[in-house]
Amino acid sequence: MVKNILIILLFLIILFIIAFIVLGYHSRSGEPSGISEGRLSECPEKPNCVCSEYKEDTDHYIEPLIIPHITSDTLNIILNSIHETGGTIEAESRDYLAAAYSSSVFGFVDDLEVRIDHKENEIHFRSASRVGRSDLGVNRKRVGSVKSLILSKIKG
Repeated sequence: MVKNILIILLFLIILFIIAFIVLGYHSRSGEPSGISEGRLSECPEKPNCVCSEYKEDTDHYIEPLIIPHITSDTLNIILNSIHETGGTIEAESRDYLAAAYSSSVFGFVDDLEVRIDHKENEIHFRSASRVGRSDLGVNRKRVGSVKSLILSKIKG
């Protein structure tokens, strides 16, 4: 009886691991949501996303980074900060960056998108998991880390 229970438990654990491997693989085939009507895309209903563009979405809202003056170095500072936090740049333009972050165990991919608002001197962020529902706060923490690095580099 105990042997049968252990075999069933082992089987369930193996299924669980396989499911996570498949989800991790599936997340690698996605892509960032991009810009929609001049802004970063809204977060879906899932809690694994944060965005600074939609203040009314209190569940997902984070503050944008407001800096005194955006210079030609600002984009390079953001790029370096993303690289230092483990991101890989997937798209880049004068006012938009998209980066991917992969988890070390199952290879889940999260997207970090940055929009530079040159008129308002704001840097907007959107960070979201490509698959799953919960991220245990990883996307919110990631944006906080990137923002802190950017601020430390700007203040020099």
